[in-house]
Amino acid sequence: MDTTGCGTAIVTPFRADGSIDETALWSLVNWQIESGIDFLVACGSTGEAATLDEEEWLHTVTLVVEAAAGRVPVWGGCTHNSTRTLVRQAGLLRRVPGLSAVLSANPYYNKPTQEGQFQHFLALAREVDPLPVCVYNVPGRTAANLEPATVARLAEAAPNIQAIKEASGKVTQIAELAHLMPRSFKIFSGDDNLALAAISVGAHGLISVASNEAPSEVARMIRAALLNDWSQAREIERKYATLFEANFWESNPAPVKTVLSLMGRTTDTLRLPLVPPTPATRARLERLAGELGLLKYAPVPEGYIGLF
Repeated sequence: MDTTGCGTAIVTPFRADGSIDETALWSLVNWQIESGIDFLVACGSTGEAATLDEEEWLHTVTLVVEAAAGRVPVWGGCTHNSTRTLVRQAGLLRRVPGLSAVLSANPYYNKPTQEGQFQHFLALAREVDPLPVCVYNVPGRTAANLEPATVARLAEAAPNIQAIKEASGKVTQIAELAHLMPRSFKIFSGDDNLALAAISVGAHGLISVASNEAPSEVARMIRAALLNDWSQAREIERKYATLFEANFWESNPAPVKTVLSLMGRTTDTLRLPLVPPTPATRARLERLAGELGLLKYAPVPEGYIGLF
């Protein structure tokens, strides 16, 4: 896997009736690529994959690949806590022409042991081989931590397991991975606010939530860090640090969808059990987005006649 830099865990836009808004998604993909993002991840947790039925999920991944049209790599999210179901669904992803990799998180709820996670990810890797796999360690959502030693076992047992998205929140664990894994194995921060710290200890980039809202800026921050231009990287981080935090003021992706709706790029519609942010949180998000200049290209509301 040659991919490095900043990838966007892209939202899945919904119409007001809850159906997938293909037009908005196509537009988002184009905007992301034109803004300089390095790759896209469709149907991750930010893409509300857990609320999509199987047909919608496969259609969404396919649509992102088609919209990207080979301009950047596209990874498809494929996560399940039943290994049997995961393997069956992964077989469907393998049929998507142009898909670059599969991203899969720890099996949630079951709380498997390290051996259980090893067997789970190994089964996935064998099903999609030779398509590259990025394992996704996000214990805050899954209640299971994937330890570096297990990642090393997986990479040795399945050569197409070539990357990890690390969202444990532990920089020491990212550093351990960087020391343990071969240089060809890619490590991506799964946390915007830890991305520079992760790169400083050996990570190769970021899979971002905030780049949904500010793709050019977050991509520049990551590019600068990878080029050891820490002055520029820290300057950008300082400006957007509150946005990184704001995207988790309530459950992701509710805040980021709110900001995107304020920017005129999609609705803020979510699928239950997620709900829109409270009015107080929405007001805070709108104020922050305005301060960051994210609303400057938002369309003028219909019927607005201005002050003059």
